Amino acid sequence: MSETRFFDRELSWLEFNQRVLNEALNEEVPLFERLKFLSITSSNLDEFFRVRVGALTTLIESKSTSVAPSGLSPHQQLEAVHERVDQIIRDQYDCFLNELVPALHEAGVHGVKDELLNTEQEDHLRQIFDREVLSVLTPMAVGGGNPFPLLANQMMAMCVRLAPVESPDDKLDEELGIDGAAKKDPSDDSQERYAVIPFGRTLSRFYSLPGEGNTNHVYMLLEDVVSRFVEEFFPGETIVECQPFRLTRNADVEVQELTPHGLAVNMADVLRARTRADCIRVEIDASVSSEMVEFLVSEVDIEPNQLVKLPGPLDLGAFMELATRSGFEQHQYEPWPPLNSPDIPAEETMFDVISQRDVMLFHPYESFEPVVRLIDEAADDPDVIAIKQTLYRISRNSPIIRALKRAVDNGKHVTVLLELKARFDEERNLNQARELESIGAQVIHGVKGLKTHAKVCIIVRREPEGIQRYVHFGTGNYNESTAKIYSDVSLFTTDEDLGVDSIAFFNAISGYSQPPHVYRKIETAPLLLRSAIKEMIDAEAERAASGQNAKIKVKLNALTDTVLIEALYKASQAGVKIFLNIRGICCLKPGVPGMSENIRVTSVVDRFLEHARILYVHHGGDPKVYISSADWMPRNLDHRKELLVPVEDARCRQRLIHIMRVFERDNVKSATLQPDGSYTYEQSDDDPECRAQEFLYREARHATRGIAKKQRTMFEPHNL
Repeated sequence: MSETRFFDRELSWLEFNQRVLNEALNEEVPLFERLKFLSITSSNLDEFFRVRVGALTTLIESKSTSVAPSGLSPHQQLEAVHERVDQIIRDQYDCFLNELVPALHEAGVHGVKDELLNTEQEDHLRQIFDREVLSVLTPMAVGGGNPFPLLANQMMAMCVRLAPVESPDDKLDEELGIDGAAKKDPSDDSQERYAVIPFGRTLSRFYSLPGEGNTNHVYMLLEDVVSRFVEEFFPGETIVECQPFRLTRNADVEVQELTPHGLAVNMADVLRARTRADCIRVEIDASVSSEMVEFLVSEVDIEPNQLVKLPGPLDLGAFMELATRSGFEQHQYEPWPPLNSPDIPAEETMFDVISQRDVMLFHPYESFEPVVRLIDEAADDPDVIAIKQTLYRISRNSPIIRALKRAVDNGKHVTVLLELKARFDEERNLNQARELESIGAQVIHGVKGLKTHAKVCIIVRREPEGIQRYVHFGTGNYNESTAKIYSDVSLFTTDEDLGVDSIAFFNAISGYSQPPHVYRKIETAPLLLRSAIKEMIDAEAERAASGQNAKIKVKLNALTDTVLIEALYKASQAGVKIFLNIRGICCLKPGVPGMSENIRVTSVVDRFLEHARILYVHHGGDPKVYISSADWMPRNLDHRKELLVPVEDARCRQRLIHIMRVFERDNVKSATLQPDGSYTYEQSDDDPECRAQEFLYREARHATRGIAKKQRTMFEPHNL
């Protein structure tokens, strides 16, 4: 880490990935969960290379002289990144090969190689290859005048080195003592040749084989199946070497919105550009020959240090498929299914519930179903006249999209801002946008120059007292699948001011009006969100300076904004006690005497992905609590449409404060950031054990059981 006032963004992210890897190394974590965490670290690194290493590579190629807040140039960042990644990869494969594989064997899960196959397995594998693999895969000649194929990003492939084809002239030259190499032509078949077999996306990575005795599961990897029968692709040829490999392409492709063709057309261009982007990494098995290395470096056009030799299977992220297979429940976490909130009775409509009081849900402890249910009910309710909603990342078969389509069919005015610039979800969002447009929904593709990351749904309903606005704000996406594993907050309200603000915000992002200079209650990015947060931090610093009790507690995914970090430093120096629960990147240096000794930073990595953004300010004993869609990063505060929403209902506000206290007490899955950038796991013998996620789930289950018990003891008379 550098000696400036800020940790480096990229290196801080890698430390987050190390904390995920620590869960894979933790023997107290169930075996298959350890395998999941390991696969997550691999998938994380894949995206890190595509996006962050891709961005650094682009800066270097453009000869940028920019320096990060950490004081490092792009060259220095990239060098430090490669050094840290090398260590993470060593730790990954040490964990996989020396800890997880032996443990999996004990659990009855065996990955086999060619030389370990018995006769029954050999016959079974032959059938799989003949019927499936050979029918799907197609070899392509490369080199010697044949261009290298355009392989999809991070798709596995096999590189095959073929022996020279002997001709009668070769034998005659050998008998006469003539050096044949001196007269060979590059395109001549008389020298070694290469072929590539792309694996595509349709074949499984894991093939089950018959087991022996008490073995529960035997599998063989696709690359080992191909290697076993590779001669079948090249009849009559001699195979010198075959090695699986994998390309990573630069995904740092900018969207050019200022074209006459529009964003939707442009996005299609971006997706095509990514498939053709420069390669920034090639992964290959460590047993690869120097000849094949030289060939790939030349053909793919990379630097030698961009070719990474791995001591085990490529793409450990694919092992998520193995880790989630059924039949091994004893090696997995006990189920924690989302629970029904006691604040939302099943017999009442969502409109009845929300009209009585504000309701807050904390997912995934509490089910996301009420969010879907609200939109479902709105689609069919004859009194609902309009639905307005932002969508950023949605599931493949989204029930919310289905409900919105039904609402259009039922004559509702449906307006959807479906963000086309949500990285890696662009194609899905583009397709959904076209479907909604085709049936008559009003679809906005996003705000020019900005990503709309705010999560808000507004339902306008005609009631006897007049028009009522039902609003949902969230810290996470409208995605019922990720809501089962992401920790997020939902707030339902009919608050008049929040309803007015949400309509004004939505109309501003839809392009119908200029954003209001001042909203009644909410704050938005990129207009005033940073300054509003800074004002709250500065005000708390003034209270501390005047001798008042002053506290700030923040829960975020990432903290990189130097303006807000400096404000927190200043508040710390004034005496404000600051607790930051930052899941991932944190560029703030805590615990530095004279600068940040009153700041404590922790990170919780557990079975759920911490995703909620919560802000608490003590405010002289009258606490102010907010939820937000935004992390404290320049990209969120300057280049995205984001929301900061006050939680004013006393019950909801107190519950959020309680949640923050629970995370503050976590001493099982919480790592504390040190002044040198390292993280330590500290548990005092004097403190009772507290694992925040487990505590919150048990608490939610207790509340659910309490309401169920109450319902069972109530007697309801028949209505006459």
